[in-house]
Amino acid sequence: MHIAILTFDGFNELDSLIALGILNRIKTPDWRVSLCCPTPTVTSMNGVTLHAQSTLAQACAADAVLFGSGMKTREIANDPRVMEQLQLDPARQLIGAQCSGTLMLAKLGLLRSIPACTDLLTKPWVQEAGVDVLNQAFYADGNVATSGGCLASQYLATWVIARLAGLEAAKEAMFYVAPVGEKELYVDRAMANITPYMLVNC
Repeated sequence: MHIAILTFDGFNELDSLIALGILNRIKTPDWRVSLCCPTPTVTSMNGVTLHAQSTLAQACAADAVLFGSGMKTREIANDPRVMEQLQLDPARQLIGAQCSGTLMLAKLGLLRSIPACTDLLTKPWVQEAGVDVLNQAFYADGNVATSGGCLASQYLATWVIARLAGLEAAKEAMFYVAPVGEKELYVDRAMANITPYMLVNC
C-alpha cells in the first residue's frame, strides 16, 4: 500500500507534513507513505529543504495520491511539463488535495461536476477553472476528496486511513496525534467530517 504526497517547490509544510505524520501512524509492513517530488529536493515556502522519497511516475502507480499545496501551485498547475506526468485514475486510486492542490485536481479534470474545498486565496482560481467551492473543511465524492485550510490536512489523512485501513485505524491514528486532554474531541471532529462520505461512497 503506497500513499504518495505530492510536494513541490514552495510547498506549505503544514499541508504535506501533517498528512505525512498522521498517515505514518499505521505501522504495518505493507504500508508506505512518501513525499513525492518532481526533483531530488524541494524547498518550502519557509526555506525548509526536503529530499524526495518517490517520483511523479511512482505516484501514478500509488494506491493513494495527495496533492499538497504551496506558494507556487498556480504556476505548477499551468506547467504542462509537470501536469502531463500526472496520469491518475480515480477508478483505481484514492486522490485527495489540500488547499491550492485542489487547483491541480481541477486542471487535471478530476473535479468535473464535483464541488470542492480549498483555501480562501485559491478559491477564485478554482472557481475560474469551473469548480464550485464549498465553505467547509472537507468533502469527498467517491475516490476524490478535497480539504481547505492548512489544519484540515488532518481530515484528508484520516479519510485515507479510513478508506484503506478502516475507521478504527483512522480513529487510533487521530487519537495518537491529538493534544492531551482533547483527544476525544479531535477524534470526534475528524469522524464527523469524514464519515458522511464514507457511508455514501464506501
